[in-house]
Amino acid sequence: MNKPVSHPLDQVRIVLSHTSLARNIGSVARAMKTMGLSRLYLVNPKRFPDDEAVTLASGAHDILEQAIVVDTLEAALAGCTQTVATCPRVHELSVPRHNPRQIAPILIERAQLGEEVAIVFGTEMSGMTNEEVRSCNRLVTIPTNPDYASLNLAQAVQILAYELRCAVDDDISHLEEKPQLAAHDDIERFYVHLEQTLVQLEFLNPDNPKRLMPRLRRMFGRIQLEKLEVDIWRGILRAVQEGPYQKKRD
Repeated sequence: MNKPVSHPLDQVRIVLSHTSLARNIGSVARAMKTMGLSRLYLVNPKRFPDDEAVTLASGAHDILEQAIVVDTLEAALAGCTQTVATCPRVHELSVPRHNPRQIAPILIERAQLGEEVAIVFGTEMSGMTNEEVRSCNRLVTIPTNPDYASLNLAQAVQILAYELRCAVDDDISHLEEKPQLAAHDDIERFYVHLEQTLVQLEFLNPDNPKRLMPRLRRMFGRIQLEKLEVDIWRGILRAVQEGPYQKKRD
């Protein structure tokens, strides 16, 4: 059973990937602080720390001081059960898609149970890459005017942060006990184990993999794997790798 936390927003990470402009990092910190968010992760920012970021933070310099800088998105998402990609485009292998008002209660519900959740924002010019989107288990799209769908980074963070704040202020204290979801890094290790086993079984040809693994990721992503389920699957894969079938082949 997960232990409820004192404030669910303390479990929310705002992740900025490969941000180009330091002033945008500062503006994001200000947007976060106005809504009670404090945990900022930066994946390979072009300029940080930077005086311009401090200036644009306008009193939210503590968010910048506590920001965690990492080299990879995997590191930023480690330990999270809900990982949300902000993406305006429709991807072929899309995971569940939401608007901000739909996703906020889902994230707060899991955060209330003590789970770590993350919302990822891509670069200012091109947004998130397809690979980054595939690393997340949900998508969020901000509805905009189709004739002028231009939002800057801080505006996008502000909208998501506002909806999270509204979800906290709603009465969500009477939550049913829910199973613990698998963390991002546990799921990634499961995918590696699954791929190794499929290659060992000669079901997957590593020289011509086609789209088998992305499709399997899509399938498992739809069902929101629980920690116990991942443990069961890892046990099954070990049994396949070490079982009579393999001994017979040897």
